[in-house]
Amino acid sequence: MDIRMDFRDYYAVLGVPKTASDADIKRAYRKLARKYHPDLNPNDKTAETKFKEVNEANEVLGDPEKRRKYDELGANWRAYDQQPPPGAGGVPPGWNVHTGDGPGGGTYRTMSPEQMRDIFGTDDPFSDFFHTYFGGAGAAGGGGAEFTGAFGSGGRRGRAPRARRGRDLQQAVELTLEEAYTGAARRLVVQQADGSRSIEVRIPAGVKDGARVRAAGSGESSPGGTSGDLFLEVHILPHARFERRGQDLYTHVPIPVTTAVLGGEVAVSTLSGSTLRLKVPEMTQGGRVFRLRGHGMPAVGRPDDRGDLYATADVQIPAQLTGEERKLYEQLKALDAQKT
Repeated sequence: MDIRMDFRDYYAVLGVPKTASDADIKRAYRKLARKYHPDLNPNDKTAETKFKEVNEANEVLGDPEKRRKYDELGANWRAYDQQPPPGAGGVPPGWNVHTGDGPGGGTYRTMSPEQMRDIFGTDDPFSDFFHTYFGGAGAAGGGGAEFTGAFGSGGRRGRAPRARRGRDLQQAVELTLEEAYTGAARRLVVQQADGSRSIEVRIPAGVKDGARVRAAGSGESSPGGTSGDLFLEVHILPHARFERRGQDLYTHVPIPVTTAVLGGEVAVSTLSGSTLRLKVPEMTQGGRVFRLRGHGMPAVGRPDDRGDLYATADVQIPAQLTGEERKLYEQLKALDAQKT
């Protein structure tokens, strides 16, 4: 069977010209990786696909040697795609040529697993284009077997079979708001077809309610193949004192009526456990909101990027009065009466 592959323009995927510098490529990759990261786009298949494409493009363009080989392929990809059968002459540059005793005989071109690991790596699930033209994750069965690249043995086009990948697994996990603030580790028991196993998963600081956290390789195992991934669906428990809205936190701060009238300072507790001193201006009304910059939730992967803490003033009326306090309040009442 003759398989035709469309050329994948990795420069277009990252949105950079072919003359882009290494720094330009790095900036473009980081921007797009953040934009399409699965943690920031839960249950968004389009974003997940984009995230894989961006990582594949960076895998090639982010390394000078891989980029050189890709540029060489890019200029001649039709020659690769339409390479004549054995004996017709011409070998695409950069490929190994073996003659003689391959299955089917004749001339065939391969890349060994060692070459693939040295040039491209094997960790990410790259596209058919990548596997077809650059090699894949190794031949089924491993060992010293060679992986057939863009051309199958005997001049036939194709790909060596790959071992089955284990299934992805999903599991729910509950966090307190404090754990979401600092990040947390969870030891989980994962159930799969061949039994159960215990794993420890690290959940990043700043994770949001409903987010999916990916633990690569922690899913179902597969004999001779790679393990699937484990996806944790995060549920954050309600908090008694703080409410989260995006990266911002909201709380209430009690202010004695005398401080609200005359001004002063009150203590505000943060989610991290520290205590801040809030300056209260005189004649502060109940319900006034104070903004405390940088004391909200961190962004995932960017611990220095934090939201704000908003404290709503709750003016406290005394529950009981001493005799002297009552006299003073009565005097205030009399003064108020004189104003009318």
